Amino acid sequence: MTGFGRGTASSSSKKITVDIKSLNSKQLDLMMRVPACLKDVELEARGRVAARLERGKVEMNVACESVGTDSPVRVNVELLSAYKNQILDMASRLGLPEPADWYATLLRMPDVMKSDSGETDSADAEAFLRAAAEAADALVEFRVAEGRKLYGFFEEKISNITSLLGQIGQFEEERVPRVKARLEEQLSRLTSIEYDRGRLEQELIFYIEKLDVTEEKTRLRAHMNYFLETMGPSDGDLPTQGQGKKLGFIAQEMGREINTLGSKSNQAEMQRIVVRMKDELEQIKEQVLNVL
Repeated sequence: MTGFGRGTASSSSKKITVDIKSLNSKQLDLMMRVPACLKDVELEARGRVAARLERGKVEMNVACESVGTDSPVRVNVELLSAYKNQILDMASRLGLPEPADWYATLLRMPDVMKSDSGETDSADAEAFLRAAAEAADALVEFRVAEGRKLYGFFEEKISNITSLLGQIGQFEEERVPRVKARLEEQLSRLTSIEYDRGRLEQELIFYIEKLDVTEEKTRLRAHMNYFLETMGPSDGDLPTQGQGKKLGFIAQEMGREINTLGSKSNQAEMQRIVVRMKDELEQIKEQVLNVL
């Protein structure tokens, strides 16, 4: 969702520049800074930009520069004259000196600058909307470029987890005889206690079934395939927008299966592999927040 875009457009009297930047957010949070001369078109521009960007913490800044010789802004000479007379009257009554710099004093007074028209000119409004659309399109292009980089990143991380998952099998096969030998060794030390060997075999089977990770491995592979499927084919266009939350949910499910693998592993080598899988998954979770 991060990105930056700029758009410019001109009318006969103004050059309008729109800058838009976006950060991650669960919803759309659009903040606009628009000059007073374009306030009449702010709501329409907000609606168009919001529909284009959909999600993100978006900040939009609009700059308006006069390019014609005639400016709609005028100095309110009558008000300046009234201010000066009141200052002179005040100085006379209070015995104060007159200001050393009349320009600096008077131009700081309220409302000394006035506009001939309080309404947005139609040509300026059209230029503003064009600039806003251009900036939004540039930001979307930025997002698409970043999305393609993330696509490759996710493919790499999923491939790494798949490879690590394949390494579990060699250690998984060693666990059953190891667990059985350890239990029999402990029982052999209890010379004064008799036990039913058939019942022992049943308990061993039950215990080993609890350590079996076949279902977790199958579900994890299914989640990873679904993650890649949701991203879309690598040689085609990027998937439709709005997949970021879905990818986040799939990553959560992958995390559940990896955690269960860790709790059932009961072996140092398998636990080290699980830790590496968790590291790869955390990198996915960090970057999936940037997916629209």
